[in-house]
Amino acid sequence: MSKVRVRFAPSPTGSLHIGGLRTALFNYLIAKSLQGKLVLRIEDTDQKREVKGAVDGLVKILDWAGIKFDESLNIGGNYGPYVQSERLEIYKKYIKELLAKDKAYYCFCSPERLQKMREDQQAKKLPPRYDRACRDLNPKEIKQKLDAGEKYVIRQKMPLKGVIKVRDELRGEIEFEAVSLEDHVLIKSDEMPTYQFANVVDDHLMEISHVIRGEEWIPSLPKNVLLYKDFSWETPKFIHLPLILNKGGGKLSKRQGDVSVEDFKIKGYLPEALINFCALMGWHLPNNDEEIFSLDKLAKIFKIEDLRTSGAIFDNEKLDYFNGYYIRQKSLDELVELCKPYLAKEWEEKGEEYIKKVVALEQERLKKLFDIKQATEFFFVDKLKYESELLIWKKLSKEEVKKNLAEVLEQLEKISEEDWVSSSLEEKIISYLKTRELKLGDYLWPMRVALTGQKASPGPFEVAEVLSKKRSLDRIKFAINLL
Repeated sequence: MSKVRVRFAPSPTGSLHIGGLRTALFNYLIAKSLQGKLVLRIEDTDQKREVKGAVDGLVKILDWAGIKFDESLNIGGNYGPYVQSERLEIYKKYIKELLAKDKAYYCFCSPERLQKMREDQQAKKLPPRYDRACRDLNPKEIKQKLDAGEKYVIRQKMPLKGVIKVRDELRGEIEFEAVSLEDHVLIKSDEMPTYQFANVVDDHLMEISHVIRGEEWIPSLPKNVLLYKDFSWETPKFIHLPLILNKGGGKLSKRQGDVSVEDFKIKGYLPEALINFCALMGWHLPNNDEEIFSLDKLAKIFKIEDLRTSGAIFDNEKLDYFNGYYIRQKSLDELVELCKPYLAKEWEEKGEEYIKKVVALEQERLKKLFDIKQATEFFFVDKLKYESELLIWKKLSKEEVKKNLAEVLEQLEKISEEDWVSSSLEEKIISYLKTRELKLGDYLWPMRVALTGQKASPGPFEVAEVLSKKRSLDRIKFAINLL
């Protein structure tokens, strides 16, 4: 294959998993780095598990993440249809060809027989595998069963002996003993193709040059390669990405928390952060500690040989770090717009200008957009709720804190409305404290807590400016009374 064509082929059985986004990303980067085309194909042959609206959801979330395709069900192209359920006549044609070549066969075994077979194998501690009972039925028997309307599946006729050698572009040559391979199903009893069959047929007809998928598909590689050989087709290059592991070293699963891209979006993760994070789960520049990569930059520097094979650890703290970084790169107007859905009620009550001041104070501290509501709640309530102990700084007594707050209050009351800006407030209060050689923390900690009711928050002068003079003084008075 002279031209490079890669595909991302999700199943519409739910939301896009973070591992799916990583696979889509590496397909995108390989296409870009090799001046190739990226195809989106929907593999919907598992009709029982298909979720209504999942296709639209997949398309939207991939677009949100910045993964752009050259061909798809929406864009079109010369290799369609791009939805497998619309390609059933194609699969019928090619399964007939396999049957004619004696590379596949009809299997009439009932589900009950297959279940008992597996139970017997398990009892004997044998690997559960089809026993090939129908592999050598003669043509007359097959015709009689078909004429009688017996249900069947069509299985791939695997070699019974020898070694199957396959190649993964990252791992090199891998060998499989033929005796370990099962005659797996190619066409199900409902006449729908399995992933293993439709996938190979589609990849060939769509002229896919590189198949990029997860490491869990390596056991399927000999089945796929043998199908290519059975059809006398050129085999694409296979690249299997490392597993995504949790911090304990186990495979990341849905039971361990939010792992769908939609979940991350709802929580306020930016697409730039997710892309950067996913790229480093299986890829890194050699001899380089750089960690910040935009999608455009990745497309320019990415090389297949820099992909890794060792398991990629999913580190939420690292994702938060990336998200915080990209939040800080946003202009204030951009960030305010991104935070709007999380502050809809507050926006309506206080207006855009007030919201802009609030968001500006949190930009440096924010890790997820979702956190903006809780982090800034004190700006929007009339009365704070917190324990008086929070006002205490280090070893000061309550009486000392009360006296210090009263002193701060007295100085703040002298500052005019016109001068009620953070720079002026800071200059006047700090100057007052330094002139008297007072410890800043003894006064500024209680002042900040009195204004916010929070253990951690922006500085007291910035908060006071946003709150206004009256609300600031009222809160400090409330704190004094609380003590």
